[in-house]
Amino acid sequence: MSASDIIKDIKARKLKPIYLLHGEESYYIDLISEALEQEVLSEAERGFNQTVLYGKDTDVITVLNAAKRYPMMSDYQVVMVKEAQELKIDKAADAFQAYCENPLKSTVLVLCHKYGKFDKRKKVFKVIEKNGLAFESATIYDNKVPAWIEDFVRGKGHHINPSASALLGEYLGNDLSKVANELEKLMLNVPKGKEIGSKEVQDNIGISKEYNVFELQNALARKDVFKANQIINYFEANPKANPYVLIIGTLSSWFTKILKLHYIQNKGEAAKELGVNPYFIKDYEQAARNYPLGKVFEVMSLLRTYDLKAKGVDSTGNTETGDLLKELVFRIIH
Repeated sequence: MSASDIIKDIKARKLKPIYLLHGEESYYIDLISEALEQEVLSEAERGFNQTVLYGKDTDVITVLNAAKRYPMMSDYQVVMVKEAQELKIDKAADAFQAYCENPLKSTVLVLCHKYGKFDKRKKVFKVIEKNGLAFESATIYDNKVPAWIEDFVRGKGHHINPSASALLGEYLGNDLSKVANELEKLMLNVPKGKEIGSKEVQDNIGISKEYNVFELQNALARKDVFKANQIINYFEANPKANPYVLIIGTLSSWFTKILKLHYIQNKGEAAKELGVNPYFIKDYEQAARNYPLGKVFEVMSLLRTYDLKAKGVDSTGNTETGDLLKELVFRIIH
């Protein structure tokens, strides 16, 4: 089940006696646990029937004692264990498994196991899957973030253009809690019905519309020396907002896609094969025309070399990232 399906069932009162929410991505764990906190009990019922425990401050027996209580003047009680990854389940594994095999139907036990997967090899995991619900919140791949942003914004009744979603995805990364928080702030300042574009991103989040790594990619694709140098001079003047490692990583990913494009036989399937929005495919095609296969291999080697130079490996002594970036861009274009 997806997170949205689970939340839909919670709102429809289709509740499970145990929810194990685990995985590297905390966003969906927070989203589902918040729905359980807000939807199962009314505000008046929560005082007597909602218990919040923290894994590092409690133990399995305390959790089980809370779970075995009956609700007061309510159909359910909620026992929420936050930071459940800190809970030492193995110290009372038999007791914990025994409860999971026969959970109290009037208790909704929620285990928020963040920043890692629950060990699926344990017998208790299978028991929870059978008698409750185990949801894994997996890390989203970087190239999927722009599409996630578009879906999130659409779900809030707004629209964002592909350039803006790609820009946000690259600069905010794949921490969905951080991305969602920035999007909420952005949407507060953009009326519904107005498309969110690069200008709105620049005005509200502070990412430069003209001087960012995507504009650098476009300049490189065109072999526009003047524009590329303008951008890297801006990067040099604003290193904290434009970290060298992010620039190298993004260019490596971009040239990897150009490399793949050279090998794709059916160009009509290029966007799907590369995992990019069709809106951008013309930019990749232009880059592929300007960078033949042999040159792309050379550029990939240059990117690895200049990544190491910045770390002081195989360097002539100059590890200033601004100077290294200027050298790198010159060698890419020429």
